[in-house]
Amino acid sequence: MAKPNGRMHRYYAEATVLEGQLQRPLAQEIKPQAFLKLPDHGGYLAQHASDYRLEGVISFRSAYTQVAGNPDLKPGHGYTTLSTSVVEGLNVLDVVTADRVVGQVATEHPLDGFVPQVTFLGTRFENLRIAGYPVKLDLDLDILGPKPDKDAPYSKAPGFLDRVAKQHAGVSAHPTLLDELVGRYTGGPSIPEYPEAVDCSLVNSVDGTFPGRRFGHVIDIPNFGTIVLAALRLEQSEFDNNTKIPRLTTIRLTMIELKMGCIGHGNVNIVVNVNNGGDSPG
Repeated sequence: MAKPNGRMHRYYAEATVLEGQLQRPLAQEIKPQAFLKLPDHGGYLAQHASDYRLEGVISFRSAYTQVAGNPDLKPGHGYTTLSTSVVEGLNVLDVVTADRVVGQVATEHPLDGFVPQVTFLGTRFENLRIAGYPVKLDLDLDILGPKPDKDAPYSKAPGFLDRVAKQHAGVSAHPTLLDELVGRYTGGPSIPEYPEAVDCSLVNSVDGTFPGRRFGHVIDIPNFGTIVLAALRLEQSEFDNNTKIPRLTTIRLTMIELKMGCIGHGNVNIVVNVNNGGDSPG
C-alpha cells in the first residue's frame, strides 16, 4: 500500500488458538490450530475449528481466528492491522478451564512515521477456572499507555516502564521461578537480537481460592505446573541511526502459557496473536 511519502506499507499479523509440545502423559506435537498469517498487502482472512480433542489432555469446543490489514477510512489516519484469536469451551486436564478466551491486538501505523498506536480492546477471559475455582483478574488493557510523541519507542516511555517494573516486582517474589521466566520477568537481560524488548502482561495480578500460589500474572499449581496469563512481549527494532526511531514494532500476546511438569509434561500456548508492520521503499 503506497504512502504519501513514497514508501510502501507492508502488513503483518498472525493468529493461532493452540500450539505446543507434550512429553507426558503422551508424546505429541500440537501443531498450530486455526493458524493464520496475513499477506504483506493486507486484506482479510478467517479460520474456524471445532471439537478439538487431544485424548483427555486438551480440548476445546470451538475456536476461530481472524487477521486483517487495511487503510483506515478516517481522514488523516494510516493503516490498521488486526489479529484475533478466540477459543471456547477450553479444558486442560480438568485443571484449567474457561468458557471463552479472547486475544486481540490492533495497531494503527501513521501515514507519516513508524511507531503504531496499539490497542487490546476485546481481549478477555470469561469464567477462567483452576481446579473448578474461579480466577479473579486485574486486567490492564492500557499497559502500554498512549502512543509516545514524536515516534519515540514504547520501550523508553516512562509510564509504561513504571507499570512494567511493578509487575516484575510481583513476579520476582516467586522463590523458585522457572529459569526460562527469570530473564523475562525479573529485570534480566533481553534476548540479544532484540535489545529493546520488554516482557510484561495484560494481567497485573490474580486472586481466588484455587490451589497454588500466585505472583503477579504467574501462577504455580501443585502437581500441575506453571501458568502465565496474558503474556505480552514488545519488540522494537530497526532503529534509525540518526533519529533513534524504531522502524519496526512487534506485539506478541499469549493469553495462556502452560509449563506443565507433573500429571502432564510439556509447554502449551493458548490464544496467540502477533502484530506488526512497517515500510519498505516504494
